[in-house]
Amino acid sequence: MKPNQLYSKIKTSTGNKTFAPSILRGMKKICPKGKIAWSAIILGILIIIAVVYFTMRPRQQAAQLPTVEVETTKTSSVNIYGEYVGRIRAQQFVEIHARVEGYLEAMLFKEGSYIQKGQTLFIIDPRLYKAHANKARAQLNKARAQAQKAERDLKRIRPLFELNAASQLDLDNAVAAYESAMAEVVVAEADLTQAELTLGYTRVNSPISGYISERVADIGTLVGPSGGKSLLATVVKSDSVRVDFSMTALDYLRSKDRNVNIGASDSTRKRNSFVTITLADGSIYPYEGNVDFADPQVDPKTGTFSVRAEMPNPDHSLLPGEFTKVKVLLDVHENAIKIPNRALVVEKGGAYVYVVRPDSVVERRFVELGPEIGNETIVERGLAKGEKLVVEGYHKLTHGMKVNPIDAVVKEDDQTEPSNN
Repeated sequence: MKPNQLYSKIKTSTGNKTFAPSILRGMKKICPKGKIAWSAIILGILIIIAVVYFTMRPRQQAAQLPTVEVETTKTSSVNIYGEYVGRIRAQQFVEIHARVEGYLEAMLFKEGSYIQKGQTLFIIDPRLYKAHANKARAQLNKARAQAQKAERDLKRIRPLFELNAASQLDLDNAVAAYESAMAEVVVAEADLTQAELTLGYTRVNSPISGYISERVADIGTLVGPSGGKSLLATVVKSDSVRVDFSMTALDYLRSKDRNVNIGASDSTRKRNSFVTITLADGSIYPYEGNVDFADPQVDPKTGTFSVRAEMPNPDHSLLPGEFTKVKVLLDVHENAIKIPNRALVVEKGGAYVYVVRPDSVVERRFVELGPEIGNETIVERGLAKGEKLVVEGYHKLTHGMKVNPIDAVVKEDDQTEPSNN
């Protein structure tokens, strides 16, 4: 290789225009022009070029591990609820009817007010029924007088018969007259009792305590069970109300294997079912009710069975007849693992999550899912307590990849338990 060619190669390799001439000038001074010397020089130059290249080239940075956010799985008891449409019903709903016929004479209450049991509400014209009672009382007095006369006659005849001063026929007639008179007394007493009861029905009293509706019949109207209006008003007892709703037969069958008993209190179960309701304005009613009845048979037309809950209503904010949304405790999952829905990957083959092992290697793990609760889902199988679950950044992961896990920031909204469906 000629010096000019060597000069060009050194210049090209180093990229330094002043470095190559300096090397050549030094070579000419210290080396002879023999072929062996030039070969050694060329070898030395190549070594120098390699050292300079590897020393001055930019170093590649080490590959960075993907950063993912993880949460540590925990166990807790989770309530499972069902939501249904319910209807409010009064605990007692009594219709006030006129039991005797007559003209409505007075109304002794304020419509919509609270009334006491036994309070007089209406008065029906009592004059006719007072006359019937007086007549029955007179008939009773007459019957008693006749009975007393028959008793005196018998007392006179009996000694005479013993002295053979009266015949057997006379004695028999006296005994029959006395017994007939006593029977008439019993009949007259019954007639008087009936007449007094009928007279009492002219004062219409409330059978229960509660709130009364407006009157159905006006004053002066002919009322009664036969010719006139029978219904006068209604009384509602709503200090506590009943909530009626329907559940599917599948819910009933599943309840057999749950920790919650639907329909009655059961000391063998850990928990009994309760309900909460949502008012018309969307607010939650502050009191809870107990499910106290479940129909033992399923309606074949709808495939549902009726369920009833009793709820306190001290403020009378629940009105009988209104519809409401009912949330019922159906089950309690004990020691359940809940995971955020954002950590789940659902495919046709199933659902899986990414779990970070202690050596920071991720593992794709298929899980069996349970009920969905708001923004979280219960995992039935596949996860254990204390494992680190990837909740953010799983889209860039593959099974077996090493990652840089950091703890996820738990939001306040995630700490509160949402309504369950």
